[in-house]
Amino acid sequence: MTPEEQDLIMGLAFVPGVGRTRTLDEVLAHFGESDGGALALRLLRDAMERRDADDVEMALIVHGAADASVEEFMEPLIELFPAEWHREHEDIVSMLGTLRSPKTAPTLVLATRWVPERLDFDEFRALAVKAIWALGAIPGEEAREALEGLRDAENEIIRENAVKQLARRGEL
Repeated sequence: MTPEEQDLIMGLAFVPGVGRTRTLDEVLAHFGESDGGALALRLLRDAMERRDADDVEMALIVHGAADASVEEFMEPLIELFPAEWHREHEDIVSMLGTLRSPKTAPTLVLATRWVPERLDFDEFRALAVKAIWALGAIPGEEAREALEGLRDAENEIIRENAVKQLARRGEL
């Protein structure tokens, strides 16, 4: 993606006090697409193939602006999550959490145990907490077992949030 195309997509991002400077229709027209979700998925797959962190961000901006379903993004997001070369780990966990799918549970569990190098400073473990809350919203045995396993985690924040989710689910 060219710097000009990145600037065009960045215009879709909401800036407090400014708003958006571009419309989704402008972006779609530039890329010759009529569907924002399809464009976002194409951009995401291309960014993954090229291992381009900036373009992953652009794809997720288009996805959000298009208010596209996350369903079609589940497999690429699961594949992308553990890669160190991008910066979108928290957004990926949030997106996977909206699916409430047992298929996302292994990735969400990974997000509670693994800290990307760029998030190593976060003593509050925001990524893990997001993942635990996402696990709490997934129905079924797999998510319950994952939360029960986290109940014994070394990290107090992880333990406390796992217990809160188990209690919220009525499974304590």
